[in-house]
Amino acid sequence: MILLGLTGSIGMGKSTTTAMFADLGAVVWNADDAVHRLYAPGGAAVEPVGAAFPGVVVDGAVDRVRLAEALGRDETAFRRLEAIVHPLVAQGRAGDLAAARAMGVRLAVLDIPLLFETGGDAHVDAVVVVTADPEIQAERVLARPGMTRDRFEAILARQLPDAEKRARADFVIDTGHGLEPARAEVAAVVQTVLDPAWISPRRRAGALSPSDERGH
Repeated sequence: MILLGLTGSIGMGKSTTTAMFADLGAVVWNADDAVHRLYAPGGAAVEPVGAAFPGVVVDGAVDRVRLAEALGRDETAFRRLEAIVHPLVAQGRAGDLAAARAMGVRLAVLDIPLLFETGGDAHVDAVVVVTADPEIQAERVLARPGMTRDRFEAILARQLPDAEKRARADFVIDTGHGLEPARAEVAAVVQTVLDPAWISPRRRAGALSPSDERGH
């Protein structure tokens, strides 16, 4: 099974792009959805997050508004939260991918906003970066309910710059020119990686460890 890591800064069109991959038969695993499940009632992150950040659990679930307020009060809080959540996300991802592999799925796309920041690019066959011009990105993000310029800038500050993401990508999908051009780019990526002759550039460079072998 081929694993593609898909990432991109806020407002670049990751959700739209992952849907295009799904339309072409890929299984999509979404990191944000995984975190939502962990924060929901009964989720594995509820108890440890509640212990680390008193007052953020309401009715048995992590309240994201209260959590955001707690994170804003403590500059070390993000690292503490990540130390709790990231291992739980990785555990769930491994289980989901094992199930997909057992079903004979040929292509899985991992939608991970902080793929590079968390080192996830070391465990995929190739990285797809979704991009768009900065003006288009800002227009999309600032149109979201409750979004402000300050909040937008704070989110960008926690993410690698778009230019660096593109420089480290194996494939780049530009969503700034409309849906159909982006759809064509996605189709080209799928055709490339499912070609039996294709070899992962990361595997060729020795970037994947033996434990990362996917058994293509």
